[in-house]
Amino acid sequence: MKIGIIGSGAVGKVLGKAFLSEGNQVMLGSRNPEKEELIAWQKENPGAELDSFAETARFGELLVLATNGQGTAEAIALSGTSRFAGKVVIDATNPIAQQAPTNGVLHYFTNLEESLMERLQAMLPEAKLVKAFNSVGNMFMYKPSFPGGKPSMFICGNDAGAKKMVSEILDRFGWEPVDMGMVESARAIEPLCMLWCLPGMLYQQWTHAFKLLRL
Repeated sequence: MKIGIIGSGAVGKVLGKAFLSEGNQVMLGSRNPEKEELIAWQKENPGAELDSFAETARFGELLVLATNGQGTAEAIALSGTSRFAGKVVIDATNPIAQQAPTNGVLHYFTNLEESLMERLQAMLPEAKLVKAFNSVGNMFMYKPSFPGGKPSMFICGNDAGAKKMVSEILDRFGWEPVDMGMVESARAIEPLCMLWCLPGMLYQQWTHAFKLLRL
């Protein structure tokens, strides 16, 4: 598939490399695709392309939102909302505020009655958003290896077909996908980023992931 990744930070680069490793065509979108660090990344990942948000959104058959949460709405606007219509969009964002953490707890600019994903879905009513990759550090997003087996990735979204596609991607990437329902479920999934970050913020422990245990 052609994968368009909106966002060229650490998450975008890791997922871009992962999709390339799985045999996909990848374009990484940036406000400034000519940055030296991006050119260096492209050289390290032959076949990857770099371009603007708008061109990346046009290119991708599947799109990934991998921007800073506060800048996601602007990135979508720069991409052109019409370019998202009808496409599966993996939403890896979190609504992290600029405010410094309190005792290790991140601050969000949303509340438990409205997630960032719901805002983005409202901006892109014809897109098929699926929340994923937001509840773990980027170093474990592709082929994580933990003693307890595959970790769980909680997903949600309004389109069953889109969630099936993303679940298949997660399985290939080394994750156990767990469907937690419709877009409103992001109100519970997005705060998992807070929980994941706490051991790191408090004890400098960043090597963990979530696992759902069932009887």
